[in-house]
Amino acid sequence: MDAMTAPTQQPVTTEIMAVLNVTPDSFSDGGAVEAPTPAERTAKAINKAHDLISQGATIIDVGGESTRPGAERVPQEEESARVVPVVRQLVKEGIIVSVDTMYAATAAACLEAGDVYINDVSGGLADPEMLATVAARDGRFILSHWRGHSVVMNDLAVYEDAADEIKTELLQMRDRAVDAGVTPERIVLDPGLGFAKDRDDNWAVLQRLDEFQALGHELLIGVSRKRFMGALLDPDAPVTDRDLPTAVVSALCAERGVWGVRVHNVAATRIALDVVNAWRQGADTRADHR
Repeated sequence: MDAMTAPTQQPVTTEIMAVLNVTPDSFSDGGAVEAPTPAERTAKAINKAHDLISQGATIIDVGGESTRPGAERVPQEEESARVVPVVRQLVKEGIIVSVDTMYAATAAACLEAGDVYINDVSGGLADPEMLATVAARDGRFILSHWRGHSVVMNDLAVYEDAADEIKTELLQMRDRAVDAGVTPERIVLDPGLGFAKDRDDNWAVLQRLDEFQALGHELLIGVSRKRFMGALLDPDAPVTDRDLPTAVVSALCAERGVWGVRVHNVAATRIALDVVNAWRQGADTRADHR
């Protein structure tokens, strides 16, 4: 077909979920918004969110508890004190927010602020009240594959067929959420890359991404700065060097129509997704410049 008559391709609509850690100990950016007082910490977090939006983020993922390997739990009251004021202000400004929490009480407080996503890396397993809390408020729920908390998850990365077992367990977790009253259409699935998975397990999931997309839900992929991204680099490379392979994975996910990618480096991801758009629309782009 001639370039002048080629149909217009739809732009990539993959959501860029930007990580906003209101924590002192997250593995790559812990302490970035720490301040002498809670009010100052909230203000710094809000300013950081604005920066992420200006770089191209479409969703801000606010978290108050590190889930890096080996991390200890943060008490719920402390997590809420970090997260809830930030979420309330962002929602008030009309910014789309997800809340990275495993605590039902934190989720409830954030859902009272507005129609936020609850991004529970435990898929509702860590807190027995989580699914009922989300269901009662008809919340949007990002449900991740999970086998156990950070202090033990590396010991739980035992699979015969990683992609198949993770998919099966994820569906079982989905069914449990639906049975608890969570609206199926408001569930986003996340295979939980890096959680109870070794390097090859993660790549097995990505290699069979189409099977996860066929499960009937929007799909979120989070590989940003994770250890298996670092395994592609020099052993002494700083964690920020993982942004390049992360951007490549983000582009490959967008090309395959994944709903969202969760990232630290928004600017690099925005460029990666723009490349996918340009590739898809190349014929029309050339026509415009003749």
